[in-house]
Amino acid sequence: MGSAPQLPAWLAADWQQRGVKLTVADPAEPKALHGRRERREMWVLSDPELAGYVGSAGEVGQPWPHLQQLYWVRRERTVKGVTTVETGYGITSVGRRKGGARRFLRLNREYWGIENGLHWVRDVTFDEDRSPVRSGAAPQVCAGLRSLGIALLRRVGATNIAAALRTCSARPRQAAALVLSARSE
Repeated sequence: MGSAPQLPAWLAADWQQRGVKLTVADPAEPKALHGRRERREMWVLSDPELAGYVGSAGEVGQPWPHLQQLYWVRRERTVKGVTTVETGYGITSVGRRKGGARRFLRLNREYWGIENGLHWVRDVTFDEDRSPVRSGAAPQVCAGLRSLGIALLRRVGATNIAAALRTCSARPRQAAALVLSARSE
């Protein structure tokens, strides 16, 4: 992974004059998690002039009104000696005073925690994508019930939702007690 960017003097001077800010987050050591090594690097570019002219709000040449910063993220993972690298790009309406590379790197990591903790469970355990429910409000109601089930099971400490669902299906009274014991906070 790279370190802080070394900009040519002419580019650094131009960016300083225009108010451009580049922040970089590059943790020194990769994290070792569950038998894999992972490292992420984030570069965030805040360029008010460029942000005003990137993209289109429906008409050619019209700027996106809320675009504040552009970012680049690189994820490197090594599992059993095999290294894969992914690169992503993004835009955000968060201004540079509210977030730079370190904050976006943390938010990016949190996003994947949600993706793995909720969406993966919905996709794999509930097989939501193959649901035959497709019309009216029924898909939203079913999604809400799935989310409620996941939330209730997580509240009582379930880490494996599939196993917890099997337990509930084998013990309907326990499942009913779980639903009835739910209270708003």
